[in-house]
Amino acid sequence: MIKIFIADDHELVREGLKKILKEEHDIKVVDEADNGDEVLDKIQKIECDIILLDMNMPGKSGLDLIKELKTKLPNLHILVLSIYPEEKYALRSLKAGASGYITKDSAIEELVSAIRRIHDRGRYVSATLADKLASQIDSNSDLLPHERLSDRELQIMCMIASNKSVKEIANELYLSISTVNTYRSRIQEKMNMKTDIELTHYAIYNNLVE
Repeated sequence: MIKIFIADDHELVREGLKKILKEEHDIKVVDEADNGDEVLDKIQKIECDIILLDMNMPGKSGLDLIKELKTKLPNLHILVLSIYPEEKYALRSLKAGASGYITKDSAIEELVSAIRRIHDRGRYVSATLADKLASQIDSNSDLLPHERLSDRELQIMCMIASNKSVKEIANELYLSISTVNTYRSRIQEKMNMKTDIELTHYAIYNNLVE
């Protein structure tokens, strides 16, 4: 039996996933959580094979949560189930320690197939993502500007593009205002942009924000 933990801050999503997985004879949902802190608290107390992890929950960022989960539970498989397209977080998720990444608009059959593949073989990537991984091995010269940012820089860039103020970002990430401003300057320099408006336009164009 494949034991599944569901981590998503939307109750309707969690209930929908439970209903879908209940139909599979070899899959069982053992617990759920709606934020990063609750995930870390609960998942260390139960037996679990795979966690279905939403990238955008309250508290810790998805990438930080992946890294912490793999540090605490190295044998746990993490399947990211996200509203964001693969080009935003898939590669970073895999590098952080995830075993797979699929979007929430994927077919039910793909989700179930991904769960079984990860359980049997330890990894799942779509054909599109596999091609991108192969191209990155060949060369880093074709990276988009945002793909050159660190995980934290990308997170802050997306928050800026979502119209959050420096103070809001600082409070949410437990950083000082001066640290956030330093990140913003570094992001603008790496992206070769001078204003938040330019960053916002870029993020919208590249589907980095909702």
